[in-house]
Amino acid sequence: MKRIPTNIITGFLGAGKTTSILSLLARKPEHEKWAILINEFGNIGVDGAILEQQGAIIKEVPGGCMCCVAGLPMSVGINALLAQKPDRLLLEPTGLGHPKEVIHKLTSESYRNYVDLRATITVVDPRHFADSVYTDNVNFQDQLALADVVVANKIDQCDDFDLYTFQTAMEKSEPKKALIAEVEHGRLELEWLDIERTDRQAQHSHHHHGHDQIEPLPELELAPGQQFIRKENHGQGYHSCGWFFAADQLFEFSKLFSLFSNLSANRIKAVVNTENGCFAFNVVNQVVSVNELSLEGFESRIEVIDNEILPWDELEQILCSITANTIAK
Repeated sequence: MKRIPTNIITGFLGAGKTTSILSLLARKPEHEKWAILINEFGNIGVDGAILEQQGAIIKEVPGGCMCCVAGLPMSVGINALLAQKPDRLLLEPTGLGHPKEVIHKLTSESYRNYVDLRATITVVDPRHFADSVYTDNVNFQDQLALADVVVANKIDQCDDFDLYTFQTAMEKSEPKKALIAEVEHGRLELEWLDIERTDRQAQHSHHHHGHDQIEPLPELELAPGQQFIRKENHGQGYHSCGWFFAADQLFEFSKLFSLFSNLSANRIKAVVNTENGCFAFNVVNQVVSVNELSLEGFESRIEVIDNEILPWDELEQILCSITANTIAK
């Protein structure tokens, strides 16, 4: 078996990792088959549904850090993807994840004959470099420390001070990065994937998310007549709550958009069936972006992440109240 070119694409919550991978998939060579292992902090799993639209082979490891418990969830996911003989493998760890153990796993004796690990790419929002909530976070620090390529995303939303703060931080990087770039809308260049990896040292030891399952989470499945499932997770000072709604539950688009716009949470991701079709919602600090998807018969998925425990029961009642069935009444 040939060694598969592989990249880890990291970045803190809301930096734009999924958008960046979507940009790459939209421009990949037509004859190539790409595989992506996705790790989300929440237990519902939203990104996979979005990325599958671009024809990639997707494997999800929801529920926190995929390298916990001797790396079993990660190994299961990697093995399943390698068995399909992709032309390239991408790994997207959770925004709260530490890339050290992921790199260690991919360069271990178990995978070195199958995986050709190339540049680790870290996507950042330059506005975070002036905010101690991010700069004091050990995972944010180590995502930067272990990066071969650092990409400042969303520069169209940044002012001169934001970019200056980012550039100043990057000038202090040791060893120097192979590439530092500034982009809009997560537009990574395909040639960046083939930049060689350099051995780099993390500043901190690996911290687990606090979950202890030894098997990958089972697939979500609703019982007959069940309208939704709710799953929660917590770790590293963050809390998540997610909902998985039956495919026949339609939401009113305008009310859902309003809810997401007014909900004070660090991060909201959703793929939702509405009366107008299926849409992906991406919310960072109450700024909502929406993309229409060509999905049919798909279960809606909503994930909310914040550094505080939000009133999940109240939010659940609101979500249930804006379904099309309720509107029709």
